[in-house]
Amino acid sequence: PPPNKMAKAPMISLKEKEKVLQEEIEKFRSIQKDIQKSVQTRKQLDAQLNENKTVKEELDILEDDAIVYKLIGPVLVKQELSEAKQTVHKRLEYISKELERNDATYKELEKKQETFAERLSKLQQDYQQAMVKAGIVR
Repeated sequence: PPPNKMAKAPMISLKEKEKVLQEEIEKFRSIQKDIQKSVQTRKQLDAQLNENKTVKEELDILEDDAIVYKLIGPVLVKQELSEAKQTVHKRLEYISKELERNDATYKELEKKQETFAERLSKLQQDYQQAMVKAGIVR
């Protein structure tokens, strides 16, 4: 076979390897973005949890006949203490469940990231070897 036909065969696979490598890098970056979102969500949930724990502690100090107000938009509305305590309790339960769900998602994403990192490392090695074989890099 003529010399330039042999030279083109490795270049095609090299381009294919490069394409696969780029696609995997994009997937890896996407996972990293999802991890960052999960971390941000965790921070927000932690802040909400702490805020609601503080509210619960304040409500627990109050006498049973204390007057409590709830902020609805720009208006303060009178609310029963028991109702306020119940609302805060439900909110604490909800936030705790969201934290558990978010933590599970985070762990899944970390595992995915680890798998992709290993895969990327192998693909990069394959790509570099293909470049050496093609005579592009020594």
